[in-house]
Amino acid sequence: MEDIRLVIVEDDPMVMEVNSEFVSKIDGYKIAGKAFTGAEALLVIKKTDPDLVLLDYFLPDMDGLSILKEIRRQELPVDVILVTANRSPDHIQQILRCGAVDYIFKPFRFERIQTALEQYRYMHKKLRENQQLEQADMDLITGRRVQQSEANGTTWLPKGLNERTLQQILQYLIEQKDPLSAEDVAAGTGLARVTVRRYLEYLQKKGIIQLEIQYGSIGRPVNRFKL
Repeated sequence: MEDIRLVIVEDDPMVMEVNSEFVSKIDGYKIAGKAFTGAEALLVIKKTDPDLVLLDYFLPDMDGLSILKEIRRQELPVDVILVTANRSPDHIQQILRCGAVDYIFKPFRFERIQTALEQYRYMHKKLRENQQLEQADMDLITGRRVQQSEANGTTWLPKGLNERTLQQILQYLIEQKDPLSAEDVAAGTGLARVTVRRYLEYLQKKGIIQLEIQYGSIGRPVNRFKL
């Protein structure tokens, strides 16, 4: 799979450097261009034809919402993640209505942008496979969690499981073509085998991954999993 081409729009040179360094640490991404103003951003987007724009809201000549609206008006085929310190509900609603795929508050840590870009990478991959999507695919694309109804309320994950580890295992499975055993996933993620098995069993029960039993000529059959 080719790298996702990304344009960074940020007026502060130091923040631009930090954001560029963050992106460089995430597999599957290539910085196609950089822009320090809104007008420059539109020119760079047209010139480089990126998949995704990491767009700061406050720029010298226009704001991020105006740029997003202009991108949509010109029907430029690009997705946008907004980065801003503005936490106003009305403002956020306008951004989402214009089709931003994510909204990151400043200041943010590396883990937040990593989550956003890994989520986008999954969406980008699934939408280009030219196959019908299932509800589990959509839940992952939109970042929704499969809820569990209980008598005393609703929880996102069973006790003892955490979101970060779940996303780490899912991301590893996304990047593999062939079904993998729990041992394979443990080796690839650096997690303990017993931990990996618990998460794989959970994902299988939710219908997010499939179990394939591989029979050999000697020994027990091997359970392998794939999305």
